[in-house]
Amino acid sequence: MTPTTIGRASLLALLAWWTWRFVPHPLNWLLTNGSFLHLINLPFHEAGHILFSPLGEFMTILGGSLMQVIVPLVCAVAFLRREDWFGAAVCVWWAGESLVDVAPYIADARALQMPLLGGGTGAEVEGHDWEAILTRLGWLNLDRTIGMWTHVIGSVVMLGALLFAAWLLLNKRGDKAVEA
Repeated sequence: MTPTTIGRASLLALLAWWTWRFVPHPLNWLLTNGSFLHLINLPFHEAGHILFSPLGEFMTILGGSLMQVIVPLVCAVAFLRREDWFGAAVCVWWAGESLVDVAPYIADARALQMPLLGGGTGAEVEGHDWEAILTRLGWLNLDRTIGMWTHVIGSVVMLGALLFAAWLLLNKRGDKAVEA
């Protein structure tokens, strides 16, 4: 086995472990917010509020969650342009994980119990993105349903990307540079 194959197999094992931790525990913000991956997603989420701010208040609020899913997809495209299918699969997995990460936030729109970045919960301070988004859309009563579907979609994306990456690894495919 080459060092690249060993590295990819190790990364795949780590992603499988995280998938195993997140998928069976929908809407568990203690698990997702306590994860190292949440700390990776959070700066992109916050940057999204700023980057989407020229598009108005609604998009400023939605932009945080959008950005934390868009960034991994942009990274996947960058890997695809290099014909690195394994790298793209890992980034697609990350996009799925970002959906799983945001799902508890969506589901908390009525309960407002999740701690927010500035301290306090949504019930204690203003600024719960998904309370504002779902209220404006008239969908606040669907917060848990939308959160659960977001978790399910994210889980399917994570599992699909994981299986594809494993297939690439087992068939020694995924990167032109590695195949050469």
